[in-house]
Amino acid sequence: MSAEATNPATPGPITPGAHRRRGRSRIDLRRIGWAALLGPAAGNRLPDAIGHVVEAHRAHHPEAPLEPLRRAYVLAESSHRGQMRKSGEPYITHPLAVTLILAELGAETTTLTASLLHDTVEDTAVTLDQVRTEFGEEVAYLVDGVTKLEKVDYGAAAEPETFRKMLVATGNDVRVMSIKLADRLHNMRTLGVMRPEKQARIAKVTRDVLIPLAERLGVQALKTELEDLVFAILHPDEYTETRELIAANDARGTDPLAEIAEDARAVLKDAGIAAEVLIRSRHFVSVHRARRKRGTLRGADFGRLLVLVGEDADCYGVLGELHTCFTPVVSEFKDFIAVPKFNLYQSLHTAVTRGDGEVAEVLIRTHQMHKVAEAGVVALGNPYAPPADEQTDSMGERADPTRPGWLSRLLDWQEAAPDADTFWSTLREDLAQDREITVFRPDGGTLGLPAGASCVDAAYAQYGEDAHACIGARVNGRLATLSTVLSDGDTVQLLMGQDPASEPSRDWLDHARTPAARIAIRRWLTTHPATPQPEPEGRRAPESAPRVPQGAPAGRPAEANAVVDQPGASVRLAGCCTPVPPDAVTAFAVRGGVVTVHRAECHGVARMKSTGRAEVGVHWGDTTQCRVSLIAESFSRPHLLADLTEAIALESVAVISATVEPPTQGRVRHTYTLQLPDATTLPGLMRAMRNIAGVYDVSRAQHPAQTTS
Repeated sequence: MSAEATNPATPGPITPGAHRRRGRSRIDLRRIGWAALLGPAAGNRLPDAIGHVVEAHRAHHPEAPLEPLRRAYVLAESSHRGQMRKSGEPYITHPLAVTLILAELGAETTTLTASLLHDTVEDTAVTLDQVRTEFGEEVAYLVDGVTKLEKVDYGAAAEPETFRKMLVATGNDVRVMSIKLADRLHNMRTLGVMRPEKQARIAKVTRDVLIPLAERLGVQALKTELEDLVFAILHPDEYTETRELIAANDARGTDPLAEIAEDARAVLKDAGIAAEVLIRSRHFVSVHRARRKRGTLRGADFGRLLVLVGEDADCYGVLGELHTCFTPVVSEFKDFIAVPKFNLYQSLHTAVTRGDGEVAEVLIRTHQMHKVAEAGVVALGNPYAPPADEQTDSMGERADPTRPGWLSRLLDWQEAAPDADTFWSTLREDLAQDREITVFRPDGGTLGLPAGASCVDAAYAQYGEDAHACIGARVNGRLATLSTVLSDGDTVQLLMGQDPASEPSRDWLDHARTPAARIAIRRWLTTHPATPQPEPEGRRAPESAPRVPQGAPAGRPAEANAVVDQPGASVRLAGCCTPVPPDAVTAFAVRGGVVTVHRAECHGVARMKSTGRAEVGVHWGDTTQCRVSLIAESFSRPHLLADLTEAIALESVAVISATVEPPTQGRVRHTYTLQLPDATTLPGLMRAMRNIAGVYDVSRAQHPAQTTS
């Protein structure tokens, strides 16, 4: 990647985000850095090098104390003196730049003080105790939190533990992550001095972990610039093409978005609504996504209208006026004020069109909403400073109003992750879920879940490991299987059994989308392995085990549909796991010249091996018929058996035997032994059975393994 793309301070035709900035120009940190070498100002005057930080800070906090910033800069400059960055600037330019980023976002004084000092404990002779003595416990806590994240080896082995620490630090104080994100942004701006392969490695970690975390913390200003910088490194051709598109649009003589904005101002003025109508140009990645979605871009597609008002009610007033005077695009309307996003974001989204077909996207929010939309948790100041009439909670811990539900859930499951690899893979998968839904409990409470979550996820989100006892659900008042995928706004009533010995089904893993659910289910299955029981001497083989008919080729019975590498042997399918094609299978020779065929994942396989039985080679033959045992778990209701039997018959499957256990706690278990005309019909059959009202799970039988002496 060129220096132009990685260091936007370098002159060039366009740098990521440069086309959309209308306010303060980017500071020449190289000039500030060299000026800093002259040393701090005399007496108690503020050093010139932090003048820009102070200016940005006072714009958000006019009465903020500046003395801590002066003392922090003096300590940082003196301790870093003589250190240089790879790009050639004095090292002090880095903490200055990080602090300036946070000051422009509106961070409070404590965060800025810690930001100036964030590398001192790691890279200089300054100790944490010295920071604590001079600046207090809170600044020391933040500096220590960031320091623990600084030794990042971007090799795969170090990433899991590094980011586990990062999440724990973020959970304890979100300001730690704010400093880390600003630190990464400045490093990404100056990444051009590194080798291309290292640029790509850092950009990928930024894309996979830090950008999603910035999104979830609501820090859109950091997230969008990081996205553009990563885009330039990992997709240079698309980046160049997008840059040229933006440059060509900027060179146009007319701007349809400006014309629509002027019309909107006139409409709102006539309606007596005090509103500020601005044009927000899309950043590079947003333009690239819009082009992929829409094809050829028109003039209004390169930006959005932003309408800022004073009160929440005014947002809906603006919406009504715009929808009255323009033609609304109904499918584009979203209300994130009534239902805020998981990252604190609030706004009304809509789109309007004018006579020539130009469509303008419109964002409507209050000034405070806009501040939070841009800076997220950074905009909330010190989240741990209680009002004068409030103290810490009853446990003596700091309440954190900025910790979103997703972060609490993430911190819970990271503690339960059994190892670093599981944590890392689960973290990346979880962060890839960039959309969250809200479902409602019957008591009026809500659950925040990733898009695609099922009733299984809702159960573990609400009850933790007690969800092992979940026996079903009602979604919007109707009985539903636990595999049912939930939609935004659904009402979910989870039905819990009273049996303390209740256990999760292995099949629940197929429907779990949240880390908490998957880890809890896997942990239970790992700590409660099924114990195979030996078959008593003289016990007959199960009736469902097909045997070799007389005259059939040795080792090739038609019903068993399995071919074993033991001439003359009788073959039967194990009743404990009822394998069918195309299951992975293995086989063992047992008493009487019989070979039993098991699914490779069957609990009995380990038992057989532990007793010294030799495995026999086996593969599926050409016949398609097979026999299988299925367990249907359901709520007790009249005519259930008849409905299930009818569903099975409609799939052209023969019922060999059926067992119905007595109802317990309002639920009943059916076990069917079925003859399938073709193994490929099994998934469809199981779906048909699950679709029967009252049935909440259908699974393959997995009985305790039986062995023959």
